[in-house]
Amino acid sequence: MSLRVGRLGLADAVTVANAAVGFLAVVAATVDAALAARLILLAAIADGLDGVVARHQGSTPAGPFLDSLADVASFGVAPAALVAAVVLGDDPAAAGPLLVAGGLGAAALFVAMAVARLGLYTAYDSGSRETVGVPTTLAATVLAAAVLAGYTAAVPLVVATAAFAVLMGSTVTYPDLHAQDALVMGFVQAAVVVTPVAHAVTAALPPWIGEGFAFALLFLSGGYLLLGPRFYWGDGIRPPEEDVDRA
Repeated sequence: MSLRVGRLGLADAVTVANAAVGFLAVVAATVDAALAARLILLAAIADGLDGVVARHQGSTPAGPFLDSLADVASFGVAPAALVAAVVLGDDPAAAGPLLVAGGLGAAALFVAMAVARLGLYTAYDSGSRETVGVPTTLAATVLAAAVLAGYTAAVPLVVATAAFAVLMGSTVTYPDLHAQDALVMGFVQAAVVVTPVAHAVTAALPPWIGEGFAFALLFLSGGYLLLGPRFYWGDGIRPPEEDVDRA
């Protein structure tokens, strides 16, 4: 008897690992929001790495479907669980029924729109150098970076989660990150993830360095979120309105 997983490639293995990290982030959200946020960023690194591996080692027909399924776990369910955990906190009764209902509703809407957006992406945009709607990875990165930067007030997180849910279903078009920019983003994400380990190994590392990387990641991802649809186009890609004008 042979295993069907033998038909998957190395890039698919990285994608599946991304999904596993997403599950760990969901579990971690119930006990440690910062750990959950770092696991979401680790999943984002794996999400970028599987594309690199696929370009160098080749991909399989299952790749795009596995990628979307893994992203549902890591960038749909995990961020929603993180926000829900922050809202519920140690004492859900203290948060008040309105905030709890709003937080859980926003988190559920975030998951629903992430699933819809990823399905549409797999069907229509996977072969393109641009994507319609805010990328789920970007939304998850901003939420995780915000938590790690200390922005853990429940109301702003709930509002941001609901806004991301709406934007994922919007027609705003984002160009793919250029390779060098994706590398910078991945480096900062990795720095945020490994900082606690570095602090445990040596006391020479300044205590503020971890929060500094989190702010840097929030600045980079927030900048792309706000400015990408209008100002990031280049390298042979034109904004959608220019395509219409030239038609």
